[in-house]
Amino acid sequence: MEEIRELKERLGSERPADWDSLPDLNLYMDQVVGYMARQLIGCSAEDKLTSAMVNNYIKDGHLPRAEGKRYSKTHLAYLTQMCALKAVLPVRDAGFLVNRGEGTDVEARYGEFLEGLDAALNATAQRLPADCGEEELSALALDLALRSYAHKLACQRIIQLLQGEEPREGKKSKKERKEVKHHE
Repeated sequence: MEEIRELKERLGSERPADWDSLPDLNLYMDQVVGYMARQLIGCSAEDKLTSAMVNNYIKDGHLPRAEGKRYSKTHLAYLTQMCALKAVLPVRDAGFLVNRGEGTDVEARYGEFLEGLDAALNATAQRLPADCGEEELSALALDLALRSYAHKLACQRIIQLLQGEEPREGKKSKKERKEVKHHE
């Protein structure tokens, strides 16, 4: 299928701008939103960043405040990571990963992100067959979805461990804990 070959090509070649290629000039919000639309491989309008999202990321502490009304390379690096990670994780967890190692060099962390993204995209591109039928595509789509599910579960638990949290699914309400204590 031609579409699968095109996807394989995009996954193997399209990458966000590296640190040195990010704009040196500070951008206004509408310029940031337009720039970010070209940063990542997206499949739908739902993937697009909005000014409301940027404002929420700032308000929630996932992104530094704007410098006046302008956004720098640092903001673009944070936003590139947030946009990629929020596609598979809750914003809270994506923000935690983006802000890991707070106080360390933003450029270095962004470089690590780009290296990891490159490896993941290349691995997925290699899994896509050059030619296959609809039945093989269906099986491949299911396999990719199940791997995504398993990776997400593992990632979220690791984030919980890093944050010193109990598993979210395993938490019991105060009422449930009292009932268990009462029956013991």
